[in-house]
Amino acid sequence: MAVTQTLTPSESTPVQAGDGSIHSLVAAAVGDGERIKRRAIDRVANASDASHFLLTPQAVVIAADTAEVAAILRAASATQTRVTFRSGGTSLSGQASGDDLLVDVRQRFKRIEVLDGGARVRVQPGATVRQVNGRLLRHGYRLGPDPASEAACTIGGVVANNSSGMACGITENTYQTLESMIIVLPSGTTINTAAADADAQLRAQEPALVDGLLRLRRRVLDNPTSVSIIARQFAMKNTMGYAVNAFLDFESPVQLLAHLIIGSEGTLAFVAEATYRCVPIRREITTGLAIFSSLDEATRALPELVATRAATLELMDATSIRVGQSFDDAPAEIRGFEVAGEAALLIEYHADSRAELDELAAGGQGALGGFDLRSPVRLSTNPVERATAWKLRKGLYASVAGARPTGTTALLEDIVVPVPSLAPTCDALQDLFAKYNYRDSVIFGHAKDGNIHFMLTDRFEGDEALGRYVDFTEDMVELVLGAHGNLKAEHGTGRVMAPYVRRQYGDEIYDVMVQLKRLCDPTGMLNPGVIINDDPNAHLKDLKHAETIEVEADRCVECGYCEPVCPSKNLTLTPRQRIVTRRAMARAEADGSRELLAELERDYDYSGIDTCAVDSMCVTACPVLIDTGQLVKRLRRERQNPVLAAGWQLAAKAWGPVTRAGSMALTVADALPAPLVTGTTNVGRALVGADMLPQYADDLPAGGSARRPLAGTIGAGNGDPVAVYLPACVNSMFGAEGTGIGVASAFERLLERAGVRVLVPQGIESLCCGTPWSSKGYTGGHKTMSTRVAEAIRVASNDGALPIISDASSCTEGFAHIVEGAGLSASVEDLVSFVARVVLPKLGTVEPVVESLVLHPTCSSTQMGLNPALNAVGAAVASTVTVPDSWGCCGFAGDRGMLHPELTASATVAEAAEVASLGADAHASCNRTCEMGMSRATGESYRHVVELLEEATRAPSA
Repeated sequence: MAVTQTLTPSESTPVQAGDGSIHSLVAAAVGDGERIKRRAIDRVANASDASHFLLTPQAVVIAADTAEVAAILRAASATQTRVTFRSGGTSLSGQASGDDLLVDVRQRFKRIEVLDGGARVRVQPGATVRQVNGRLLRHGYRLGPDPASEAACTIGGVVANNSSGMACGITENTYQTLESMIIVLPSGTTINTAAADADAQLRAQEPALVDGLLRLRRRVLDNPTSVSIIARQFAMKNTMGYAVNAFLDFESPVQLLAHLIIGSEGTLAFVAEATYRCVPIRREITTGLAIFSSLDEATRALPELVATRAATLELMDATSIRVGQSFDDAPAEIRGFEVAGEAALLIEYHADSRAELDELAAGGQGALGGFDLRSPVRLSTNPVERATAWKLRKGLYASVAGARPTGTTALLEDIVVPVPSLAPTCDALQDLFAKYNYRDSVIFGHAKDGNIHFMLTDRFEGDEALGRYVDFTEDMVELVLGAHGNLKAEHGTGRVMAPYVRRQYGDEIYDVMVQLKRLCDPTGMLNPGVIINDDPNAHLKDLKHAETIEVEADRCVECGYCEPVCPSKNLTLTPRQRIVTRRAMARAEADGSRELLAELERDYDYSGIDTCAVDSMCVTACPVLIDTGQLVKRLRRERQNPVLAAGWQLAAKAWGPVTRAGSMALTVADALPAPLVTGTTNVGRALVGADMLPQYADDLPAGGSARRPLAGTIGAGNGDPVAVYLPACVNSMFGAEGTGIGVASAFERLLERAGVRVLVPQGIESLCCGTPWSSKGYTGGHKTMSTRVAEAIRVASNDGALPIISDASSCTEGFAHIVEGAGLSASVEDLVSFVARVVLPKLGTVEPVVESLVLHPTCSSTQMGLNPALNAVGAAVASTVTVPDSWGCCGFAGDRGMLHPELTASATVAEAAEVASLGADAHASCNRTCEMGMSRATGESYRHVVELLEEATRAPSA
């Protein structure tokens, strides 16, 4: 049976280890008790990573800086406390989990410094690969490592795992492209390897370590068998064990240590900063799918295709093709046939010029000429066609993992073998899947490198399931080592393959690795059980069991892709953490742990439900398309207050008077002394609850203008109305920013100047997109409003003959949901898109009204694909338009920013700092409450971008 970990309530789990108290020592090291998390919900939420292991820490520390990490390590050494560092948590082999002290280095270690025009970049471990590449893009460079998890994986993890990816191979990974790093050893010693006297510093502070490293180097070099094994194993991708190839490659103690730390998975030292040599971006790209008659035929083509300098060669087996055929937008190449034993290669070439690209593509076509293909291969530079091909490759994981039976875990593995051995290895793997009844397992991966991934889905529990897993693993290990391959190519050794490190390298090299661990980490405090583990059953312990939870989130694989886009990530919980906490609740209930369940439920109300923006940005990043916002909406429905639900139902029936009353209240409040109003609302919030009554602040605008006067046809010209315009109630309730006229008035003036007419329905004052009800879980009120809106749209649009437009992106999205739910044929378009498509071309030449403009896209504009239109309108009114690299959901979320202003404050920290550094002349967005949130966060006046367009097109005397 697998060994599992039992979690108890926080009150009964003091964080102690050895013979000292970690409480007092770590508290002294950190200095800020708020960053030491001991509650059960904090420990549970931070426990899970993307692997199939689950270890729950006794405490979580949000480290502030390098000096603090050094102090934490010294304190942990004094108490023999085990320490695991966590950044992105995308690790698949169990190396990002620990059961004692978990040190989170995501929140405070995010600095990115571009050097030498992008040729180098200095990065802290909490920044993601995508964030770094976003900064490098404008300079024409990128990082060498290119993991598929770039949206969520952090530099800390990339260094710790020596991550590679689609095109990186073994020539552009961290080992090859890292220039220097700042490291913190378990003793607290901190070394900057870029320092001119780094070797002298290391020897002065850690003489035993330096002497030991040089002894190990001589031991390796003096053993021809060791040199031969290392050279062979590291000629391929290899993340099994430590990077002992460093003993062959480096003489300097500091450089030797630095390259041993790369890929060490947090077991030797903490990497506080890494400086990379960057790779120039090759902007000309062509991509194609080649469908071969068999897997053998596909792999036989690899040497010739590699010789043509293909950037990527991604292999997909017959099961992969069958899965891909189920995609709605499956590429044409895999449609229209019943898969037998076919296999596919996704082929891509990169070049600096079109002429070079054409030459490379021609070489690829020539190399394919002698192979049995279902149809001729067409290489395309079209971005849409290229994206479709890549969606097939990248969608395999999501499709198989998302479709797994409830309660099971997705185990994604990777191996590498010499390319000539790839075909028989894949065939043998498929035989093992059949032998051990692992159905629907797919094989895909980086064929150019001989590196393939495969997935097993099972509930790894009980004698039968675990026995099957053990026997499969043993057979797989024999298969890979028999082919002279590596058991881990890019996912890291972790816990899953730690028992097999000795078998891959033999006793001598394994003992070198053991001695290396003892030199760097004498007490074994850093990430114990990872890489070095003599327990032959270590990979069967602490296995994760995915308890069945609500259907909206049950298929979550806990990868953490959703976390970077979540506005509450640095305040309470991320989408992944909301889900894993629900699973912990289900486990506690099943185990009868009532005290723990009660504690988790109590703290989840605020952390999991109240502070979720339900912005659905998580679904844009989720590989299995989970919208955690929908889960939170369900939970809000289930806990709704009957009195409030009835009140919101009444509000839906009398929405016009409600919005006008709200507008009037804001106007009155704006005229009163702010402390008086704020004090009154604070008293009310204390009485009825912070999630019930909004908090007034003096930066809130006065009330807006009524929508009723807009009813009828607005605009100019003799033609018929070209759209139905539903001005959003949020722009009526909240007035314009500063001296602005508001988006509705601006749009009306633009229509007149463009000679365009639109129709505003009668009774517009009583219409709403329904978001206030859906986001709060008040289904009765939402149904009432949806019915009224659907009928108004049906009549005004002449049964869908006219498109529907609205002037707040979140409201546009809400109206689109109503139209879809009612089965109406009308199309729905945001005002920004309509202006860019219809109005702007009719306005003639538009002279920029400002020199520089900062745009804030919104969650809804992103999900609706509205951002290109937003940028187009912005480009018409400003000479320079900038979207901050750090933009994200502002967390205002309708009234959430007034109910819980701390959410917006936390969500906007990074973007606000970047906006301040830009010093732009104007700031704009496309949603009123988001504009309010960003105005509050930055101290700048954010307005609707259409207001700026109206200013830019005014007559000089206007």
